Amino acid sequence: MNRTRLFLPLLACLALLAACGHDAPPTDAATSADAPATVVGKVVGKAMSKVRAKMESGNIDLDTAGRDGAPKAAITPRGDLLIGGRPVAIDDAQRALLLAYRGDIIDLAVAGADLGTKGADFGMRAAGKALRGAFSGSHDQVEAEIEAEASRFEAQAREICKHLEPMLETQQRLAAQLPEFRPYATMDQSDIDDCRSE
Repeated sequence: MNRTRLFLPLLACLALLAACGHDAPPTDAATSADAPATVVGKVVGKAMSKVRAKMESGNIDLDTAGRDGAPKAAITPRGDLLIGGRPVAIDDAQRALLLAYRGDIIDLAVAGADLGTKGADFGMRAAGKALRGAFSGSHDQVEAEIEAEASRFEAQAREICKHLEPMLETQQRLAAQLPEFRPYATMDQSDIDDCRSE
């Protein structure tokens, strides 16, 4: 199983985890499209910012799923390909592709982190609305609001799939131009199809 197939369910778990948190229900006035409105959302957002900074400044490990015996590989911030800790000889065009692929991975991770933060916020807001609805007797209205927001959140989750197409294209070009990279080109069209169908 590759990382892409685990990615969206992991984000869904973040939302569920947030819904089980112990924060006080947030007020609706505090929500905005860009900033987390709940304590859980803010904590997740800060953690995701640290992950992004680490990805941008450190090596990015490549997937070796299904490749028994393949040594560990990574792309450095300078665009070097390391296999088994040793740099592979590359030309300028290959370096440019490695940097583009690295950028695609970071873009996907950032989009996922953003969605995870929004999922944490959504879970907390939904829990708060459900409690208020139960106590105020407006259960049907609150349920409709939560379902509408859940539909918007699901549409945002599907937007992540758009990051996979350029990533696959870059991966295929890299595999064609750099034979040492081929064992690490584990993504295929089925990953994009699976993302769209989830």
